[in-house]
Amino acid sequence: MTQAKAQRVAPAANLYVVAAPSGGGKTSLIAALLRLDDQLRLSVSHTTRPARNGEVNGQHYFFVSNEEFARLVAKNAFLEHARVYDHCYGTGREQVQRHMDRGFAVMLDIDWQGAEQIRQSFPTCRSIFILPPSLEELHRRLSLRGQDSAEVIQRRMHKARSELSHASEFDYLIVNDDFEAALQDLRAIIRSGSHQRPDQASRSETILAQMLENA
Repeated sequence: MTQAKAQRVAPAANLYVVAAPSGGGKTSLIAALLRLDDQLRLSVSHTTRPARNGEVNGQHYFFVSNEEFARLVAKNAFLEHARVYDHCYGTGREQVQRHMDRGFAVMLDIDWQGAEQIRQSFPTCRSIFILPPSLEELHRRLSLRGQDSAEVIQRRMHKARSELSHASEFDYLIVNDDFEAALQDLRAIIRSGSHQRPDQASRSETILAQMLENA
């Protein structure tokens, strides 16, 4: 990918929720978009899961103990929080508000449960769901990552089918079958808040319907 110089784009809204099933590519898309746009900030979530190789505390996640996470929940420190598989994840209220107070648009990399909670607190937020082109391709991506056992991959696929059933609740659907095209679609939504082209929206809905039918 050829990196362009960071630009100011005057985002149309100040809070964006991006969700996808594991392996859908949302984390890579968000990282690429942040390199292109200096007016965006990513909210770094808290989690109780262990750090993976190469992950940095405070950059990828704030890695905390179960006890610390429970303490933060009790303090109402999270805009949203949920248990995913065997670990907890939460979006820090103070961090998001600090970015917004400084005039930045904030992106949240969370799941559909978190998105539902965020909509209640921020009705004007925009939500984007990243779709894989097919369930077969999603399984292939999870396998190629080499991070999980076959059993864990099957758990992720089962959860993905559940997550896809909530995709229609989001404002926008983007099919990530071509990374550069998906990145440009995501960037266009952030820049202008414009709706997807009719042909693009129709294609996304068709692919989603096919996956739900095969789930």
